Amino acid sequence: MRRWIWPAVLAVAAAGLSAGAPAGADGDRSGLPEAIDTILGDPRMEGGTAGVVVADAASGDVLYQRGATGRLMPASNTKLLTSAAAMELLGPDHRFTTDVRTDAPRRGSVLRGDLYLRGTGDPTTLAKDYDRLAAKVADSGIRRVAGRLVADDTRFDDRRIGDTWGGDDESSYYAAQISALSVAPDTDYDTGTVIVEVEPGARAGAKPRVKVTPKTDYVHIDLRASTVAAGGADTVAVERQHGKNTITVSGTVPVGGDTTKEWVTVWEPTRYAAAVFRDALAAHGVRVGGATRAGVSTPKGARRLAAHDSMPLKDLMVPFMKLSNNMHAESLTKAMGYKATGRPGNWGDGLAAIGGYLKTAGVDPGTIRQVDGSGLSRKDNVPPGQYIELLRSAKGEPWFADWYASLPVACAPDKFTGGTLRTRMCGTPAALNVRAKTGSLTGASALSGYVKDKGGRELVFSIILNNYLPSSVKALEDAIVVTLASSTKDEAVLVTPRATRAAGTDGGDLECSWRKPARC
Repeated sequence: MRRWIWPAVLAVAAAGLSAGAPAGADGDRSGLPEAIDTILGDPRMEGGTAGVVVADAASGDVLYQRGATGRLMPASNTKLLTSAAAMELLGPDHRFTTDVRTDAPRRGSVLRGDLYLRGTGDPTTLAKDYDRLAAKVADSGIRRVAGRLVADDTRFDDRRIGDTWGGDDESSYYAAQISALSVAPDTDYDTGTVIVEVEPGARAGAKPRVKVTPKTDYVHIDLRASTVAAGGADTVAVERQHGKNTITVSGTVPVGGDTTKEWVTVWEPTRYAAAVFRDALAAHGVRVGGATRAGVSTPKGARRLAAHDSMPLKDLMVPFMKLSNNMHAESLTKAMGYKATGRPGNWGDGLAAIGGYLKTAGVDPGTIRQVDGSGLSRKDNVPPGQYIELLRSAKGEPWFADWYASLPVACAPDKFTGGTLRTRMCGTPAALNVRAKTGSLTGASALSGYVKDKGGRELVFSIILNNYLPSSVKALEDAIVVTLASSTKDEAVLVTPRATRAAGTDGGDLECSWRKPARC
């Protein structure tokens, strides 16, 4: 007979958890279902909807289910579908190529025609990569381009934002515009953004100092902020104006105060990439006489002058999944659409390709509504039972080890290991044990992945919680998963969530990695 036991002590303070007692004292219940039911009975879920499924990873035996077939908003758990499909359809060794081409003749050091910068969807291209391309053009002997700089982003369509993305997210870096040609400002690879840093002036009344990375004139700073006396209020706000590349810096910053650092999207990332590349060409002594033109295909037969290949997909999966990078998800979705059809990559073709893969993985796409690759849309709906099918199917794929390694690890402190789980479930049997994908939007939270129980048995789980009113229910997710990690086949250990989580660790109503600097 299985027993449900109450641990005397469980060191779970860092995870926002506490030991709990069984709901009944008769000792003859099956254990695990009652433990999870008790956690889901927390007042924070009053009026909300829960979908939870737990299964044996090897046998598929379902150990617990509630709302297994109910469609719920999974937030960034959508990336599990997209990432697995990308590994299968594009392949772990897939690389994106950005190259420079021309079909124009040369007269000495003068290129007598247009220079083409062609992208294929790389969401990790940095300013230094464009600099290397420019250096190669200069090394070829070209010193002047008589024609235009043409930014070829035609590998993807020109639809820049996903279905029903919030208008109030326009300048937020986690909702950047999608293009086949873009720039990431740092090695978190938040493509389509710039980093704006605001430092206080030397004295009250002075203008703050503002730095933009990468250094570019593509964005304009409208500085309205002021420096106030030491100890004054820090109210600095950084936001891009709608439909423009004017970034307004407003509010106050005290003398001696901290630097404010914000990641802000650009309007029209293709031209952003072209501007960064044009500056790099100039820095290497190559002058482009003509204007920049975007959205034009590179002529067939144009010769290659320089090329940059991205990291392979199996490596790209790490920043993508660990940091829950929305733009990576959408670029991969469009890339899958291009590969499947040969047409410019678009959401429709990409999502159809993902659906085709899911059928082969035992997932029924007819039970799912997926409208983007990232889960940023509130129209995405997935039953938790379908995640169980995906998690079990993926284990049999040749790319599984790389995909599994990309999942966040509970309480692993390094950003590119622990990812969005790096401050969660510390001091518990789930620490360094759980590998799972997080998901957070207002009123939607999810956690799906793998955990080993106390006896070493591997379990798969999917937890999707919707329509709750508190800012976070992640303590409930943690309690369920720590319960799984603390239990065996014969003894289910109930770990109940603490009333509140430690300050700064609950992730709020967005993925914690979407809050820059990351406060996971």
